[in-house]
Amino acid sequence: MNDSNQPASPHYLPPEQLRVGIFIELELTWFKHNFARSAFKIKNEAQLQEVLALRLPRYRYDPDRSDAAMAEPSGHQTAELTPQPQDSGFDGEEPAVTGEQNRQLILAQREQKILETEKAFIKAASLMKNFNRTLVSKPKEALEDMDVLVQQIVSSFLDSPEITLQVIGERAGGEDVYYHALNVTILAMMLAKELELSSEVAHELCIGAITHDIGLMKIPDRITRKDASEYTSAERNLRAMHVDYGIEIGQHAGLSPGALAIIAQHHEFADGSGYPKGIRDTEMTPAARIVSLVNYYDNLCNPVDISKAMTPHDALSLMFAQRRGKFESRTLALLIRSLGVYPPGTIVQLSNEAVAVVISVNPQRSLRPCVLVYSPQIPKDQATLLDLENEPAISISKAIKPASLPQNIITYLCPRKRVTYFFDSSSAEKVQK
Repeated sequence: MNDSNQPASPHYLPPEQLRVGIFIELELTWFKHNFARSAFKIKNEAQLQEVLALRLPRYRYDPDRSDAAMAEPSGHQTAELTPQPQDSGFDGEEPAVTGEQNRQLILAQREQKILETEKAFIKAASLMKNFNRTLVSKPKEALEDMDVLVQQIVSSFLDSPEITLQVIGERAGGEDVYYHALNVTILAMMLAKELELSSEVAHELCIGAITHDIGLMKIPDRITRKDASEYTSAERNLRAMHVDYGIEIGQHAGLSPGALAIIAQHHEFADGSGYPKGIRDTEMTPAARIVSLVNYYDNLCNPVDISKAMTPHDALSLMFAQRRGKFESRTLALLIRSLGVYPPGTIVQLSNEAVAVVISVNPQRSLRPCVLVYSPQIPKDQATLLDLENEPAISISKAIKPASLPQNIITYLCPRKRVTYFFDSSSAEKVQK
């Protein structure tokens, strides 16, 4: 007798039996394929060929959501196979892991996490570019895909034990706007999580952050690719029009009032010194205040002219010491606590003259993060990790701009051309409400 409460066994097809109209469910990590979703109906021959190019031995599909009934190939309607344990050939006790082996394991896991996060980040930025292309012509489809991206941002960047945002700078010029938008989105969502915003507000925050610069698509590249310090008055005024253009596009696409408010207010400041209307924080939505903060921060770290980029430490120091009036104090404090006084990715000089890169923050003791130390005598894959909380004799003397270092040190510590952020939300200290 069958138990009706038991889930139905999944259905599979071999590659040669796939065709247009079949609803498939790719059993791959989100960033390992080029589709916005992992479950979708194959629409045309070109998409079919792209699915087949994944070269999976079999493809899971849903007969009920496919266009045509399919004859199930023999042996393919199966449940997930349980991997059998492999015989290691070792009959005794497992050997003890040495300190050196543990260090190498930590480094290897870190590198793998960086690689996976980079893949997820690149794919998400690519999807953002597609949104710009379809938001006007196919707004319903664009918003559906945007909802999928919101879910993936949460699962890929926010729900891991160590949340990682990797911003890479190989994409120059006009494409940078998509990386900036994703950077702002993930930082904003990190703060939303710590502020315990409602799911509805957090969703609007994410959509608004994704689209906050959508109006730039109507600004010529010769202006968006130009450093702000070089603008003529006319160019500065034209670029500022991206806010109004963004509102027009967002309204046409049917964005929510909350998301539209973020587009309208992402350059406004708490003290009224922003644009386009010069409103104060009391007239801004809570979500817009968050996006205004992280947008400003990322523009300091990742300006158009990379030579003018500030280190994360210097950017936060400037915002706190000289420009704190521009931002809601509680949210600025939370950003600093989450990223640390020396945010991950910051290259520092230690009190013993060694050069290191911060790889994780210590929310309880922000001046004593965990660092990876440069040493020419030690291979990079065996580099020394120091938790400064456990090294009372060593402290950070100062932050260093990567551009001031020799190339061999830069290569060893591997700072990206664009800023990299790592933060651990599971241990982040929360600001009292």
